[in-house]
Amino acid sequence: MSNPAPTPMMAQYLTLKEEAGDCLLFYRMGDFFELFFDDARVASACLDIALTARGEHDGDKVPMCGVPVHSATAYLQRLIKAGHRVAIAEQTESPEAARKARGSKALVNRAIVRVVTAGTLTEEALLDARTDNWCVAIGEAAGAVALAAADVSTGRFQVITLSPDAVPAELARLAAAEVVACDAGAFAAAATTLRPRAEFDSNAGEARLKRQFGVATLDGFGQFGRAELAAAGGLVAYLDHTAKGALPFLRPPVLHRAAGTMAIDAATRESLELTCTTGGQRKGSLLDAVDRTVTGAGARLLAADLGAPLMDRAAIDARLDLVQWLHDDGAMRERLRASLKAMPDIGRALGRLAAGRGSPRDLGQLRDGLDGAWHLGERLGDGGPALLAELAPALRGHGALIDLLRRALVPSPPIEASAGGYIAAGYDLALDDLRDAGAGGRRAIAALEAEMRSVTGIAALKVRHNNVLGYHVEVPARAADALMKPDSGFTHRQTLAGVVRFNTPALHEVAVKVSQAGAHALAAEAAHLEELTATALADRERIAATADALARLDVAAALAERAAEGGWARPALVDHACFEIVGGRHPVVEAAVAKAGERFVANDCRLSESSRLWLVTGPNMGGKSTFLRQNALIAVLAQAGSFVPATEATLGLVDRLFSRVGASDNLARGRSTFMVEMVETAAILAQATPRSFVILDEVGRGTSTYDGLAIAWAVVEAIHEDNRCRCLFATHYHELTRLAERCDALSLHHVRAREWKGDLVLLHEVADGPADRSYGLAVARLAGMAPQTVARAKAVLAKLEAGRAKTGGIAAGLDDLPLFAAAREVEEPAPDPLRQMVEALDVDALTPREALDTLYRMKGIVRKG
Repeated sequence: MSNPAPTPMMAQYLTLKEEAGDCLLFYRMGDFFELFFDDARVASACLDIALTARGEHDGDKVPMCGVPVHSATAYLQRLIKAGHRVAIAEQTESPEAARKARGSKALVNRAIVRVVTAGTLTEEALLDARTDNWCVAIGEAAGAVALAAADVSTGRFQVITLSPDAVPAELARLAAAEVVACDAGAFAAAATTLRPRAEFDSNAGEARLKRQFGVATLDGFGQFGRAELAAAGGLVAYLDHTAKGALPFLRPPVLHRAAGTMAIDAATRESLELTCTTGGQRKGSLLDAVDRTVTGAGARLLAADLGAPLMDRAAIDARLDLVQWLHDDGAMRERLRASLKAMPDIGRALGRLAAGRGSPRDLGQLRDGLDGAWHLGERLGDGGPALLAELAPALRGHGALIDLLRRALVPSPPIEASAGGYIAAGYDLALDDLRDAGAGGRRAIAALEAEMRSVTGIAALKVRHNNVLGYHVEVPARAADALMKPDSGFTHRQTLAGVVRFNTPALHEVAVKVSQAGAHALAAEAAHLEELTATALADRERIAATADALARLDVAAALAERAAEGGWARPALVDHACFEIVGGRHPVVEAAVAKAGERFVANDCRLSESSRLWLVTGPNMGGKSTFLRQNALIAVLAQAGSFVPATEATLGLVDRLFSRVGASDNLARGRSTFMVEMVETAAILAQATPRSFVILDEVGRGTSTYDGLAIAWAVVEAIHEDNRCRCLFATHYHELTRLAERCDALSLHHVRAREWKGDLVLLHEVADGPADRSYGLAVARLAGMAPQTVARAKAVLAKLEAGRAKTGGIAAGLDDLPLFAAAREVEEPAPDPLRQMVEALDVDALTPREALDTLYRMKGIVRKG
């Protein structure tokens, strides 16, 4: 027996599901979005909602789950965060219109109106206010590669030309929410959305861009190559697909060249934790330690600045001049930050309006933000540094739009437009008349209710309203009999548990007037909303420029605030390859140390042509890695346009920054820790130039002693002789210090430490010369290793050193070493008289004289050793 044909509703659903592809389909049914079949199983597990069933299909129950339309945004947020994409199938006509057009049992027409993905979000509730939301497309043509990136929440659109090997680094910089490509090739990220290859055709892309921006040629935006056109065209095609023809706001594409910013690969970003920690958290990153912005737009721009430090010295100095001006004028800085803090995020409000998802509140945010920008521009005046003068015109515009929105909107417009009430009284006299008619009708209904209570004697009689019956009379069931009589003047409408509902000719007449006035008023308000939105969007480019100017001012004021707060210095940028830091600190570690009530130890770093490679030795936990990282972060901050955590700083521009400090397994790609280390080190040697800055820590420690030492030795020589870059190289291989005799630009340094009565004291100071010895055993003891194990290690070390002294072989002399089990005697450290004396003191009981005598006795103990 053949399976019955699917119901009309299920046939419609299956058609829409085929169009949705691998997206979850939200199928609108009244006040719910329903999901069926596998979509329901996936969503119910992800959202932790009940999985039910509805009817049958091919003889089986149809799994189903649903979410209320009014709270769908919260469920969408969870689904998108879990990596899903969702197609929204809305009812495109009302049930009444369907019945009128096709009969009483007509199925309501539905269509997919939007595909919600991680890279195409505009809603406030779905976005992090302080983070950009990039959707990135990868395009290839004629052997070249390009990226196109758009943040549709603000309209920013970039096209980035770069070499194939730089794609992973650029994707890491953008931290793309979604990557789009025509195949899952070498450049595709883990969660790549695949689209048809035809959408990435460069000729089609050029035509698509011309249509999008209404131009005959793209020359006004820059000289685009075939790969760039492929990437930009593919991205616009994808955004058009997800928006189902209602393409969101995109500003004209800005063409970026990789040479314009400091190159930082993905491994270095992760190592230095520029915008997030290795665990993916913002807290603990450089951005977190630096960020003092007061607006979401400013926070997003600061993250972008730190992710792409500039290579243009004039542009960097322009940013620094503005930071300096606000740093030196604390009162101006405070007023500016207070003004900015009160302003809404007009960039994202504009994005929602342009995407057709705006609300009256978004228009109110434009009004308030643009008005605030105008007044801010007036207070800042025409003086100040060049960058301020460049930003000022963008602040002082939009007077006509501000005036229009001020007259048209109530002071606090609502998010939801369906209930009306957002157009101000006096803006439209006809609308005011409709509101008066509605209000008069409601007063008439209240009077009618009082009259009916008096006539019937039913004190509990009430006039109520719902979407099914409209206005109606409701009385308790016990009082309904009198109204059921034919001559009562009341018409029975509905009986429920405990209440009975009626209508009357008088109530119907007044209700019609109220409903018509209300419907006409809502329609008038909706028309005004559409007109006001269109007027605002006609000025979208200038509004976006104002949003950019406010964000740049916020970043400058925040960096000035951070500099004043931490005693940071303005870096001096020079043309030659130097790196001179006096009193440098690590901003993240310094903040953590200060929170613990301790003081961070500042250190100098002076790299020059005659001393461009520092070999840094010393114990673990002594501060080598912190010293290396802090100098790399100082380079990032300086070229991002920030003051730096140092007393003084003079830097030659860094074209490429590399950090190989620590590593982890990448077992998913078949790479061990040592393999990862070698891949990263090989990349540094292949790409570093004389203008680069490199930090390397413990190269070669992941293999045997001889192999590791040989690799480290060769790497030092290659950096010194071939790359000739500025480099800090930390190592435990003391043998490498002999390279100072052969490498004229290699300088020896160490982090200071002392052992006192068996305890290791870490001083965290960087000093000239090599470390006097290794402190491995002392660090092991400090870490809590068992005393018998430390004693055994000491014995093995003695044999190793004796064997090496006699034969030159590290393992010589171990054959006659007793086994651990036969040598468990632990060498107890000699008692420390000074420690014993201090522990025995009752400080609160000491008289001043006794305290002085005690100090003299302590001094005597120290002199005797």
